[in-house]
Amino acid sequence: MKEKKKIGLIPRLIIAIALGILVGQYLPEWVTKIAITISGLFGAFLNFIIPLMIIAFVSKGIADLSEGAGKLLGVTVGLAYASTLVAGSLSYVMSTNIFPSFIRPELAERVQEATANEVAPFFEIPLGAFIDVTAALVLAFMLGLTVSGLRTKGSGEIFYKAINEFNEIINLVLVKFVIPLLPFFIFGNFCNLSYSGSVFAILGIFWKIFLCIIALHLIYMVILFSISGGYTGRNPFKCLKEAIPAYLTAVGTQSSAATIPVNVACNRKMGVTRQIREFCIPLCATVHLSGSMITLTACVYTLLTMFNMDNSFGLLVKFIAILGVAMVAAPGAPGGAVMSALPFLPVVGIDSSGTLATILISLYLTQDSFGTAANVTGDNAISMAVEKIYYKHIIKKPIPEENFEEDARLEI
Repeated sequence: MKEKKKIGLIPRLIIAIALGILVGQYLPEWVTKIAITISGLFGAFLNFIIPLMIIAFVSKGIADLSEGAGKLLGVTVGLAYASTLVAGSLSYVMSTNIFPSFIRPELAERVQEATANEVAPFFEIPLGAFIDVTAALVLAFMLGLTVSGLRTKGSGEIFYKAINEFNEIINLVLVKFVIPLLPFFIFGNFCNLSYSGSVFAILGIFWKIFLCIIALHLIYMVILFSISGGYTGRNPFKCLKEAIPAYLTAVGTQSSAATIPVNVACNRKMGVTRQIREFCIPLCATVHLSGSMITLTACVYTLLTMFNMDNSFGLLVKFIAILGVAMVAAPGAPGGAVMSALPFLPVVGIDSSGTLATILISLYLTQDSFGTAANVTGDNAISMAVEKIYYKHIIKKPIPEENFEEDARLEI
């Protein structure tokens, strides 16, 4: 019996957007109200589970570290954070110089007028997170570092198993519930936007924005590999070529976590030692989100400009700096970065549960695959730099020679 082919997440999102537009335009209001009620309930559940995802993914990643990896952890997270900040800053520079020409006043006025006509859901459930994102991040680091320290002394296995099992539970919820239902969430959002009449104005603006975002993703990857390649003595363009399988896998899966095995294999082909690549690549799948930062910064700037809100450099830099820390907690699952960013949107004057946040989520998720691909590709550049820093400055030993052909665990 032949296995049924499953429709990928990206096609399902596109279908959801198209159906949402059609339903909002041509079907009665009560149909739209049903759709946005379901979407609202799912959105409330997402807000509830985000801190749990942070605790599950981050605590396990740190608890898995072997003895003596504390400095390695600090270097890797530091480089990842710096890369994310630079990416966000470049996105702001691009946005301020290019995007204003895309945002015509009449389109912005249409969006502002249309959002006032949005339909309210039939009912809402006040489901809130039991712990906020920042507290969840602190708790995850505390649990991970403590359990890692206990394991080096021969204890802590009970807590380690508990963290692993909790991680499996959250993974199961993501795979079986959250990811399959994301298209319904998008469907409800676009039903509302279409019914109000704003969707066409929004899409008319953002298709140009997306082209600029993807172009900046590619440019930033070249910059990142050029710096890392120059520092480590590797050919950056050869390394970029070796990273193509990981890039395409991320585009298809829309998940940093799902791309880890392929990305480790790509990193091996770049000549990075096993100890470093098997540490850095899984960790960077969680902490290095330069592609996502480029997208979020550009989209937030556009929304602020559309609605005549403050989009000054000082405000956006503050937002980028906070978001760089917050997105460390974003899981390697579709939409994880934008969900982790929601609690911090008030920094730029956007209500985390309002119309602008809904628009941001919808637009981010429709192109999340390209941001994810930029994230995981950049992980290889971070890993190359970390390898040289670790051996030259931390343990002060020559980089060991390995037979990279015999060491292959996954052929790509």
